[in-house]
Amino acid sequence: MKKVIFSGIQPSGQLTLGNYIGALKQFGQFQDEYECFYCIVDEHAITVPQDRLKLREQTRSLAALYLAVGLDPEKATLFIQSEVAAHAQAAWILQCNVYIGELERMTQFKDKSDGKAGVSAGLLTYPPLMAADILLYQTDLVPVGEDQKQHIELTRDLAERFNKKHADIFTMPEVFIPKQGARVMSLQDPTKKMSKSDANLKNAIFLLDPPATIRKKIKSAVTDSSGIIEYNKEEKPGVSNLLTIYSVITGETIASIEEKYVGKGYGDFKTDLAELVVAELEPIQERYYAYLESAELDTILDAGAEKAARVANKTLKKMENGVGLGRKRRK
Repeated sequence: MKKVIFSGIQPSGQLTLGNYIGALKQFGQFQDEYECFYCIVDEHAITVPQDRLKLREQTRSLAALYLAVGLDPEKATLFIQSEVAAHAQAAWILQCNVYIGELERMTQFKDKSDGKAGVSAGLLTYPPLMAADILLYQTDLVPVGEDQKQHIELTRDLAERFNKKHADIFTMPEVFIPKQGARVMSLQDPTKKMSKSDANLKNAIFLLDPPATIRKKIKSAVTDSSGIIEYNKEEKPGVSNLLTIYSVITGETIASIEEKYVGKGYGDFKTDLAELVVAELEPIQERYYAYLESAELDTILDAGAEKAARVANKTLKKMENGVGLGRKRRK
């Protein structure tokens, strides 16, 4: 039996090259070896205010991008979180098994709530929903970025706690973090992660950016005054970030890239990198627009939701039985 992978992305904001390198690029590679469930986590998105029409548009757009980067609906299950009711139902059960102190210690909650007068309860309690997303599918492996490790640790804690109370219902998920490219940094401030929610659009390359925009952003990316192309994360974070992007896209080692550009300046390096990024993203963009305008996208999402619900409902039933919800029908 194949091991199970689960991964989800919020449909809020445009996906970046960092999202692609850190997550999406690996998705297609897993589907031959693992049973894969890929989810558009729209319920997570509403922990902060959203425009309803834009959210629906972005949800459909993200589904098209999943397919454009290489997901095969015959091999992997692609679905929208809110279309599988078990996620919200399981999240409530897990929420009743998590402690407020655990939630208040979550780094992302601290970051997103800092300085805000009004913070939704959902922003505090969404880690149990994330745990439900993962645990419902008896997930073995969760591909995540470094910033999500804390959430997976809490998911494991909840699974262990629940299993001890209510028999061994959940599989214990493991974290998978790609060795390279898991954390692509901002082009203008390479000490910070490249983010799809960054107000400065020059900080990120978005997957749907036209070629001219990609070239312009890479050309203006922050480097340093040395002119030497070498990896040194502490002293040369900008160049190191660009080297990481180059390495992940081409599959070349950073050492071989450094050797290739001995005696050359940042201009040559950035020009070559820009063309590599354009060549990587153009086919994805073509497939994206084809899916977006096709009824096939809805057919795929309908089938994905049906399959996901069948799997999730089995685990949910065990959870409900474990805590005593519902009736035990007489035969």
